[in-house]
Amino acid sequence: MKQVVQSYRTGKISLEEVPVPLCQPGGLLIQTACSLVSIGTERSIIQLGRKSLLGKAVSRPDLVKRALAKARNEGYWKTFQEALGRLDVPTALGYSAAGTVIGVGGGVDGFRVGERVACIGAGFASHAEFINIPKSLCVKVPEKVSFEEAAFGMLGIIALHGVRLAEVNLGSRVAVIGLGLLGLLTVQLLKASGCNVFAYDVDPAKEDSAKLLGADAVITGAMPSGGVSQGEGFDAVIITASAQDSKPMELAADLCRVRGKVILVGVAKIEIPRQIFWEKEIEFQVSKAGGPGSLDPSYELDGVDYPYPYVRWTEQRNLEAFLDLISHGHVVIDHLITQRFQIADAISAYEMLMKPGSGGAIGVLLTYQETLSSNQNRVVIATKRKTSSPKNGEIQVGVIGAGLFAKALLLPALVKTSGIHLKGIATANGVTANHASKKYGFEYNATDYRTLLEDKNIDAVMVLTRHSLHAKIVQEALDAGKHVFVEKPLCVDESELVQIVETYKRIENSLVLCVGYNRRFSPSAIRLQSCFSNHQEPLVMSFRVNVGTLPNEHWVNHSTEGGGRIVGELCHFVDLAQYFAGSLPSEVFAHSVSSANQTRSSRDDISVHIKFDDGSIAAIVYTASGDRAFSRERMEIFSQGSVGVLEDFRTMSFVTNGKTKVERWRNQDLGYLAELDAFFLAVRNGQGPHIPIEHSISSSLATFRILESLTTGQSLIMGEPGFRAQSPIISSANANSSFN
Repeated sequence: MKQVVQSYRTGKISLEEVPVPLCQPGGLLIQTACSLVSIGTERSIIQLGRKSLLGKAVSRPDLVKRALAKARNEGYWKTFQEALGRLDVPTALGYSAAGTVIGVGGGVDGFRVGERVACIGAGFASHAEFINIPKSLCVKVPEKVSFEEAAFGMLGIIALHGVRLAEVNLGSRVAVIGLGLLGLLTVQLLKASGCNVFAYDVDPAKEDSAKLLGADAVITGAMPSGGVSQGEGFDAVIITASAQDSKPMELAADLCRVRGKVILVGVAKIEIPRQIFWEKEIEFQVSKAGGPGSLDPSYELDGVDYPYPYVRWTEQRNLEAFLDLISHGHVVIDHLITQRFQIADAISAYEMLMKPGSGGAIGVLLTYQETLSSNQNRVVIATKRKTSSPKNGEIQVGVIGAGLFAKALLLPALVKTSGIHLKGIATANGVTANHASKKYGFEYNATDYRTLLEDKNIDAVMVLTRHSLHAKIVQEALDAGKHVFVEKPLCVDESELVQIVETYKRIENSLVLCVGYNRRFSPSAIRLQSCFSNHQEPLVMSFRVNVGTLPNEHWVNHSTEGGGRIVGELCHFVDLAQYFAGSLPSEVFAHSVSSANQTRSSRDDISVHIKFDDGSIAAIVYTASGDRAFSRERMEIFSQGSVGVLEDFRTMSFVTNGKTKVERWRNQDLGYLAELDAFFLAVRNGQGPHIPIEHSISSSLATFRILESLTTGQSLIMGEPGFRAQSPIISSANANSSFN
């Protein structure tokens, strides 16, 4: 299918052929009829993308500060490469569309195939022939409303929410500053509310449109010094203009009456002229998108609605109200449509919009023709490569998932790995799949990972998806006869772990299953382990991990997606302790901080104590309370009169017999390339230095025991010989000698 995409790194806009998205649970698959180009928003996105690296840095000084702190700890070259990888992200343009339902995902009620719907949301209602939309971002289109009118939904609810915040009523005098698309919609909504509306814009060409759509008075060009509001000021002033300075704020203050309201819907520099705001006691508020629910993952993605009696107008209910206003003729859309382009001519539309004056554009629509029937929702798009077939002996690889972590670290490492052929890559997002396929040189891309599992030419798959999908895809891949590399964690709960072990047992260990515990493959970690490889006494190990905070709404913290940071991140250090000790955990105990002032999950700040079969012990302090500028990871090992210290995988100190030896690495190497080499060596030879499967199972089980210990406050036995014989997980793994 065709989709409009911008490269955030270069700013280039292109019309790409990408795979059709799958109909996801909780969502709808829509065949697009029309989508609206948001001139102001999309132009600003494009302009930002076209800035140089320096220009982007100036626009986001907060990210530059974080990058510099990261570089000091991990190395400047490594940080720079990761930053370039994050910049090289394709952006799907568009956030307001309308079309026909051709697929209804699981858990979705109230929609049927064939119904007309309006769709909203950046990253969802894109300029594409097919779009997958969460159910909370769709509403049915009334019979009297056309696809073209419904495509204005997102801009309509942004304007509507601004009017609601102004709290105007019959007879109120309201000023609207800025007569672009948002301003002209706002004028109509205010007239529908029974208000007297004054409109202002610097462009004289906007006057006729504003008057046609109901403005009682319109001034364009230079604002007169007084008399506009009959000397008393306006009850509310709504700013819908887009400006780089604070002039709209200053004008709004002049126009507003004593104890009136100023609502910022558009974009302006927020520099409030204190004296006049103080003298008039003006109330100021910024309007957030389309209303309650906007940008809230639990609302938009998970479909958790706000209670109707307490939150009357969510963005979905605003969308229903806006379409109803169109249906009854209170909002007229036809006069706002200035240009129409077929999706095939989308680039011409953007070239026109980026020119000075934009050709008088207000409402620009992209239109679409039917290209696929409703049952054709799995499409694989082939991409050209310099070498189209694998060389003799090369392992053919499929990759499932290409998020930020994969693109920044694992996929660049995969490209450098010898003896493999990149066959196919699958991601839920067709834009991402297409971009990754071209960038890294895969033969084809898809939005359905099962395409890779059904490809008999693929020998091994890499599972780089969100954590909640790992267990399911690992089992399906093993059943399909594929060797599997899965990024940690192996799974997110104990029941999934049991299922994976049973699957692995059923295939009689004929396939390699490797979990992405890369740190044990770091040159610095290998060097530290070698200092204690012949230890005759148990090790005493200390790990301090300064991870920094994550927002509570981050997907890693979501129990159904990421499993939390203990399962998803702390598992690294359980595995590393196993590697250093050469032994499995036998007992686990954990504590978390507790405070009435705690603003984040208590499980972001914990202390874990692990005892191993050989008598070694490890203490892991895992905290989000520190400063990111401080070193992230520090490991200390004590044994037989010697001490080894590893700091951020860049500096190692070894102290023995009163002498200290220090080794340094210029850049941090966390072992990503080495772990892939080890995995593919094991695939090729049936053996190799990959992670023993019992280590991967034990590290997962240990994280689940840590969570249990945090809940019960008890120390949990999990590794004594008697327990191991009784454990449904470990005993299944140990039943086969080739696990060892």
